[in-house]
Amino acid sequence: MSRPILEVIALGPADAVAAQAGGADRLELVSDMAADGLTPARETFAAVRAAVDIPVRVMLRATDGFSAGGAAALAALCEEARALRAEGAREFVLGFLTDDGRADLAAVTDLAEAVGPRARWTFHRAIDRAADRDALRKQLADQPGLDTYLTAGSASGVDDGIATLLAEAARCDEPGYEPQILVGGGLRLKHVPVLRAAGITGFHIGGAARPAGWDAPVSADAVRTWREALDA
Repeated sequence: MSRPILEVIALGPADAVAAQAGGADRLELVSDMAADGLTPARETFAAVRAAVDIPVRVMLRATDGFSAGGAAALAALCEEARALRAEGAREFVLGFLTDDGRADLAAVTDLAEAVGPRARWTFHRAIDRAADRDALRKQLADQPGLDTYLTAGSASGVDDGIATLLAEAARCDEPGYEPQILVGGGLRLKHVPVLRAAGITGFHIGGAARPAGWDAPVSADAVRTWREALDA
């Protein structure tokens, strides 16, 4: 079984350094965790990239929620994506839904083109709000660069979504199910053995890396606890 990936949410270089020191394999760089993560400033990305040598996935999301907004908002986000790419970003996090809960293919396609054909990206927890998860995966099956779904299996978190995660892991050879499952959203250490036994190799933590609270910095010791649990 592949060594599990541990991805940690970072807000800036101090978080990034602590996450790497604790054994994180990758960062998800965001601003405004209270809004579930928005696009960080280019300067923040540059500072993080200079501070660590693990991969950094940059959030592309301008507002809370899973709508891309109107044409002007999407155009602005695509411009920011191109600017981040010019700054050196090569991995991203994105994902939008239409009002009826389907994948917003127009927005996703525009952003995928903006980040470039060689970029790798995660479709984030918009999948947990989709009207039909299977239909969404099939909608996105041919999107270049999509290699990961960040999901709790349920909009309410891993406790309620674990059966869905296990079922989707068992379908990993089917069209639309090849991207890695990255479990995040109410993930706790007690979930790890069951998820690992199902072959899931991606784990994503935010609040769990900040035992002093969401507004506290990342704790290297907290990340190390997760690293040890995943490697056990």
